[in-house]
Amino acid sequence: MPTIVVDVMPKAELLDPQGKAVASALNRMGVEGFGGVRIGKRFELAVDGPVDEALLEQVRILADDVLSNAVIEDVVGIEVVE
Repeated sequence: MPTIVVDVMPKAELLDPQGKAVASALNRMGVEGFGGVRIGKRFELAVDGPVDEALLEQVRILADDVLSNAVIEDVVGIEVVE
């Protein structure tokens, strides 16, 4: 059964308080080598049947209209995982 994975991230120009908190925690733990952390969302949609271009277009629309908030988030990836 294929799965469609949709990744959503905060827009680059917006602050990411969760990412900042994780970056601070890493710093306090002595972990080095990371310039920053951003936290997003991952949606996994299990598909009943084959994935075709029409279904992917439907997922693109759902990603823009339902899964993300276009004011503060970008859909950064849609992929099919078999």
